[in-house]
Amino acid sequence: GPYGGSLAIGHQYSSLGTQPILCGSIPGLVPKQLRFCRNYVEIMPSVAEGVKIGIQECQHQFRGRRWNCTTVNDSLAIFGPVLDKATRESAFVHAIASAGVAFAVTRSCAEGSATICGCDTRHKGSPGEGWKWGGCSEDVEFGSMVSREFADARENRPDARSAMNRHNNEAGRTSIIELMHLKCKCHGLSGSCEVKTCWWSQPDFRVIGDYLKDKYDSASEMVVEKHRESRGWVETLRPKYNFFKAPTEKDLVYYENSPNFCEPNPETGSFGTRDRICNVTSHGIDGCDLLCCGRGHNTRTEKRKEKCHCIFHWCCYVRCQECIRVYDVHTCK
Repeated sequence: GPYGGSLAIGHQYSSLGTQPILCGSIPGLVPKQLRFCRNYVEIMPSVAEGVKIGIQECQHQFRGRRWNCTTVNDSLAIFGPVLDKATRESAFVHAIASAGVAFAVTRSCAEGSATICGCDTRHKGSPGEGWKWGGCSEDVEFGSMVSREFADARENRPDARSAMNRHNNEAGRTSIIELMHLKCKCHGLSGSCEVKTCWWSQPDFRVIGDYLKDKYDSASEMVVEKHRESRGWVETLRPKYNFFKAPTEKDLVYYENSPNFCEPNPETGSFGTRDRICNVTSHGIDGCDLLCCGRGHNTRTEKRKEKCHCIFHWCCYVRCQECIRVYDVHTCK
């Protein structure tokens, strides 16, 4: 569809870090992205890396759920038709991928791997008691600009879906700025903290994933409004329920209900949950009742080799035996 391709940068990107990039050979780029790629060819490997860490984080966050952020390798739209609908899953994928791009570009600039960017020299605020600015503050503004230019290049239509994607892309980038923190290092005789130097740092990407997963859980449902403007019909979004507080730029927004991810459905992109491993002791969504959607589960045993009876010898090695342990594996019917 016209939308699913908005992340049309998937597995064919994974080898990007290794060879010089020919922008024209990356499939699925719109002209604005192609121009951007040529101007910023140095940091394109980081853009690719960012999409990849975004997808990996999505798969971590949704590992125990009916939709587990599955990607399909045989098409440009790496999530299949799932992103065609304006659901909260689409909202999360856009946010985490945009955050990933901003994060990876910011980090690689701070590591000095490109000539067009570096550390952030505009230190926010004067130092506090007992420390001074030093090290390399990560320039999250530059990373966000790259993500905005690249990810939002496709979202320029006057329709509701473009408005939704732009909002969620920005929410992803905003999450990083929200979660920046000071990192410090001590200097002085034998590690005494006579002087500390500090710099701004991004958190681990997992922290960003956790934060955006909370935003997914509390995403705001919107309705589409049409307006006549000089350039024709323009669609905007407004909150469906007035008694909830309106979403801010940190919140995720969506306006279509998610499909039922229980059964395979090629139209919605649902893979169903058959053969998924479920947790027999959990009553949550990862438990066999909910994950298997009431169809029941199969149990098989699996033998695994493990180290056991480890003994520490003075000094200094550990000797272990190998045991075979038998595990029950539960999968959805």
